[in-house]
Amino acid sequence: MNRIFLDVHALQTVPPSNLNRDDTGAPKTAVYGGVPRARVSSQAWKRAIRTCFADEHLLDPAELGVRTKKIVELLADRITGLDESVERETALQLADETVKAAGFKTEIPKRKADQAKKDGSPAPAPESKYLVFLSSRQLDGLARLALEGAADITSFLRTKENKARAKELADTRHSVDIALFGRMVADVADINVDAAVQVAHALSVHRVDNESDYYTAVDDENTDEETGAGMIGTVDFNSATLYRYAALGVHLLADNLGQGLREEEPRTEPVRRAVEAFVQAFVESLPTGKINTFGHHTEPDAVVVKLRTTRPISYVAAFEDPVRSDGGGHLREAADRLAAYASDVERAYGDSDTTRTWVLRVGPATRKLADLGTETGTLRELAAAVGQAVTERLDKPA
Repeated sequence: MNRIFLDVHALQTVPPSNLNRDDTGAPKTAVYGGVPRARVSSQAWKRAIRTCFADEHLLDPAELGVRTKKIVELLADRITGLDESVERETALQLADETVKAAGFKTEIPKRKADQAKKDGSPAPAPESKYLVFLSSRQLDGLARLALEGAADITSFLRTKENKARAKELADTRHSVDIALFGRMVADVADINVDAAVQVAHALSVHRVDNESDYYTAVDDENTDEETGAGMIGTVDFNSATLYRYAALGVHLLADNLGQGLREEEPRTEPVRRAVEAFVQAFVESLPTGKINTFGHHTEPDAVVVKLRTTRPISYVAAFEDPVRSDGGGHLREAADRLAAYASDVERAYGDSDTTRTWVLRVGPATRKLADLGTETGTLRELAAAVGQAVTERLDKPA
């Protein structure tokens, strides 16, 4: 298959906020170009993207996965959903044996077990020792396997053939989020999934110094004589114009998804759906750290998407020399710099014959970015155009 890469760049301005905290509760930062910058970690934004898939109904629930330690309980729910006659305790036993046959280690959490003894409540269900990422279809397949051997699950899964089936079920028909972001299981390396997408830490295009807000809360039941605050505290924040970037290996995504998530559909169809959902979710997603305090609901001011066959290219170096405000904000200069740098990089390293570019932007400050490619009027139009182009590329013979 041809190598196909999708680069997604965005400029997004956020007001005073604390999107992603460090261990002290302050907004994360990084030094780039010799000055401190606001930073939002890739993990925080990937989590926001995964959440956006479901919250915005960008993908069918059957095309998504679940990442949890409570995999035994989750599988037990699938088992009883398929056969309501199975008792809960039996379902948990079937689920635990099946999960272990697939290669995942489980144990009853000591803290929960001690609490159950103390309360006299039933013993808690086993949990995996680490987060397990499984697709909806993988869970359904394991549930059917467990019911097939329900008469004597231990003996059933002890056979080499059925144990191999359990592992195969956990390693085929991956969900879109597993195909995109990968899966790592140290104990079962042969079912690891290499991520098709790489998400950069978002960085401010300018110098940022964190600030601190001192706040008080009044006790509603205080009398006139009680003049003191009921609570005082501080919360750290900053504001920034962020440069965001992600690189998606479309060919890797196609390999991870395999023959598709639905029966009797061309292989390109699930890839198209996944690409369109990723573009929309990358643009619309927003980490929710301290969002009730700051209400930092913004959308990107500009999005540039490139489909290429060479290699992924980030444009972050456009901001290695930090943008300096002239009292009129940072966005206009950031957009101008991004437009100029992207043009220079593509001239030197790009392949104009095989690269396509789309731009979605808002307002006059981002006008120069329009020259980079085809402008789209809405995010949905942008995603659809990229999805169609990806399908055409995948259909081309290698």
